[in-house]
Amino acid sequence: MLGALFASVASVAWAAGDLAPLRAQFQLLDEQVDYAAAKLMVDHLIDPSTDTVAVRRELDMWERAVRGNVPANPTARQMLDGLLKTLYEPGPWNQGKPFSYDLSDPLGKNPKNKQLATYLATRKGNCVSMPILFVILGQRLGLPVALATAPNHALVKFADDAQQMWLNVEATAGGFKYDSSYQRETGISEAALDNGLYLRPLLPHEGVGVIASSLMEHYGARRDADELMAVADLALTANPKDPVAMIWKANAYYLQTQQRITSKYPNATDVPPELHGEYRRLTQENLAWFAKAESLGWAQKTPEQEENYLQSIQRERARRGQ
Repeated sequence: MLGALFASVASVAWAAGDLAPLRAQFQLLDEQVDYAAAKLMVDHLIDPSTDTVAVRRELDMWERAVRGNVPANPTARQMLDGLLKTLYEPGPWNQGKPFSYDLSDPLGKNPKNKQLATYLATRKGNCVSMPILFVILGQRLGLPVALATAPNHALVKFADDAQQMWLNVEATAGGFKYDSSYQRETGISEAALDNGLYLRPLLPHEGVGVIASSLMEHYGARRDADELMAVADLALTANPKDPVAMIWKANAYYLQTQQRITSKYPNATDVPPELHGEYRRLTQENLAWFAKAESLGWAQKTPEQEENYLQSIQRERARRGQ
């Protein structure tokens, strides 16, 4: 899952300077963006103990494994098929242990499971770690790949020159999927598609915003309103139609309202006159960002949608005998 929601308005913070390296990632030209560097930067901000050198060594190993699974002078499609085979089919290249979806944490409630080091170590991933590893390796292999999103989900797009179209690579399943399937399964509205909210191949600098969604979730969980706002603003500068960043920005305003005003004055009538303007501004901004996302086609996940998803996970677990 890409994030959680706080209600609309009715810890130890990190220094702002800590975000400087991430800000630099967002400022790179598209041809300079390195998905691995961006992901490792985000993971290190979340967990400073992240061994980025070790992760890079593993990425080198998997890149070599893919190249060993393709013919000489492969086409882009042959390289893509080699990447799919290397990650998702058992064989000597992965010691018979392919990467698969983590059915024990289907809602991505454990933040550590979204980190690249965890995914590489366990080979159990989710809709954050799995597409990000795929696009990292795809970029290293010279493939025309991009990140894309659906509600509460990330995927990979592959530019298939032979078919003159973008193919959806569903990294959580190791295969392909039609746009119509995502529309049906995640409830994407026509308005959201028309407004470019979902399913479009994101430019590399926009993809950095998808990678940074885990950091927004991290700051949200810590109730670190100012850092959450800063990261959301970076993502929205890169992609003004990033629905996840819009919702986290709304949440940041909610947290600021709580921390600056309502925690001290639970009753609105008790708010001193000198804070009325700030209280009104924060409240209006919170509601405005939710409204902006909704106007573009974003919709909060319904309990029925979540229940249907959890039931599909239970069916898959039963099929695998788990």
